[in-house]
Amino acid sequence: MTFDLRRQLVLSMLALALSSTAIDIRNAFCAETKCTASLTQALEAAASGDRFTVWVFFTDKGRHESMKQSIPTDVVTRRALNRRARSLPADRLVDYTDLPVEPSYLNAVASVGCEVRQYSKWFNAVSVAVTASGIQKIESLPFVSTLDLVIVFKRPRSGDSVTTSTLAEALKKGGGTQDLDYGPSLPQVSLENIPAVHATGNSAQGIIIGMFDNGFRLLEHEAFDSLRSRIIAQYDFVDHKESVAPNNPKSTFGGHGINTLSTIAGFKPGRIIGPAYGASFILARTENDSSETPVEEDNWARAIEWAESLGVDITSTSLGYDKYDKPYTSWTWEDMDGKTTLITRAAVMAARKGVIVVNSAGNEGVTRRLQPNSLVAPGDADSILTAGAVSPGGIRASFSSFGPTADRRIKPDVMAVGTSVYVADATKTTGYQYVQGTSFSCPLTAGVAALVLKAHPNASAMDVINAMKAAASRASNPDPFYGWGIVNAAATIAEFDTTGPKPPPPVPQTFSLSQNYPNPFNGGTEIVFTLPEVSDVSIRVFDILGREVATLISSRLPASWSVPFYIEWDGLKSSGGRAASGTYFYRLEAKGVSGSHVVQVKKMLLIK
Repeated sequence: MTFDLRRQLVLSMLALALSSTAIDIRNAFCAETKCTASLTQALEAAASGDRFTVWVFFTDKGRHESMKQSIPTDVVTRRALNRRARSLPADRLVDYTDLPVEPSYLNAVASVGCEVRQYSKWFNAVSVAVTASGIQKIESLPFVSTLDLVIVFKRPRSGDSVTTSTLAEALKKGGGTQDLDYGPSLPQVSLENIPAVHATGNSAQGIIIGMFDNGFRLLEHEAFDSLRSRIIAQYDFVDHKESVAPNNPKSTFGGHGINTLSTIAGFKPGRIIGPAYGASFILARTENDSSETPVEEDNWARAIEWAESLGVDITSTSLGYDKYDKPYTSWTWEDMDGKTTLITRAAVMAARKGVIVVNSAGNEGVTRRLQPNSLVAPGDADSILTAGAVSPGGIRASFSSFGPTADRRIKPDVMAVGTSVYVADATKTTGYQYVQGTSFSCPLTAGVAALVLKAHPNASAMDVINAMKAAASRASNPDPFYGWGIVNAAATIAEFDTTGPKPPPPVPQTFSLSQNYPNPFNGGTEIVFTLPEVSDVSIRVFDILGREVATLISSRLPASWSVPFYIEWDGLKSSGGRAASGTYFYRLEAKGVSGSHVVQVKKMLLIK
């Protein structure tokens, strides 16, 4: 914050104090060294009596600081230590982040009259719902370092859809001999070569998988008859109870959780068999469907800390965040950089502790098709597996979010089936339905990871992730739409010892605009370009008479560090309606920060 801006804030606060309607909100701006810009902005726009959900970060861990130089290993379970040992040196199995939050700090924060929501030992923080005057009191506590706004999340699973189906209407069992009768679920597991692994007797037995969702409302479903005894822990981080079932049996929450859990672990021969049907599970409710309150981010961070300490091997989360309720500003594509959102930072922390974190890429591929990426957090996190969606035939689903991340890493990492996925119905114990969304390619991907880890129990998290990417269908030519391609369970296991991560393409040295593909096209076409430096870029489409038809992008973009930029044109005009058949020109204009100015034009043909 500049000196001038600080002076303006002080003057504004004085003016309010002198006015007849002055309230304490501006006085609660905190000492400037402790409130983040987002919290300050929210306080500026607030009305009297408004409550805020805030992360309060502490300076230290109080009485636990004495253990800092020699952290006891019993701060986590033996199973968690064993899992960490596959990824970390022996002298780094535990660290400062594992020490508990100081209880007296939590009590002092609670004493100001706020509602304590969740706490995080990894981030040494607590999230609270509090008024502006309460923020002022918390800010004055000497052991508080920073206060930051917890954002309100909205549309966590935009694009997921459901269609009901009876078994008579379902797909019939595919050709060839199978040791198991997958019924209508065969197409969704065949593409990833999962039945071949099941045929060896591997069903991920002994692997612990954490599922984070909106609850699990019908664990009595027949698809979970053999699973219920292997649910080793469950917790509702929304209502703070030890059951992930709804309080009210008539409640609708938890349906999505039943769908995703059956995708990975359902076992009812003739109807559904998930890839990890022999694994054990930890279930967490982190999503609140009943209201749009700022709970999901801190719930998820607390849940993954909890599951990690219990020794979870893999987590599967079919949730993602990018849109916020007013008056808060939504994340933009530029925030998908692997380090901005707290949920992303928590995912990276778990990955560093040896957890294989799997997350949906998002379903924003259509709604945000003109942006440089359409990812949702924490799908932008480094060192995790971000899953996009394809059809059972291997074609990318149009809704599947694309990358790259804002810092130019390829995302999604891999793909799995995310359309026409057959799952347990959440309302009838013998019912089934078809669904679609990256919510379902995520548990299929996590299931493959579980099979690989079962086959190679001494492998680290990154060993498994790199092997899955290297054995995927597009490993030799990854891109921000398919990542490294469709996962292949059998190929990953067979080639595990010889596979590894692919080196990124070299940094481009010049501006370049590639020929669109396909060309001619009749639905949509893809345009690829590279930038050697940060540039103000526009790509516009013109007809044969030179009239502008559409603007595909107009934005400042970073250099194309590891992957080129991909832009799609679906044949729609900016003014509305579809463009007519004919010849069109697309024009790249880029102005680099060094002063360079480049214009390139190419021709394409739209046919109908």
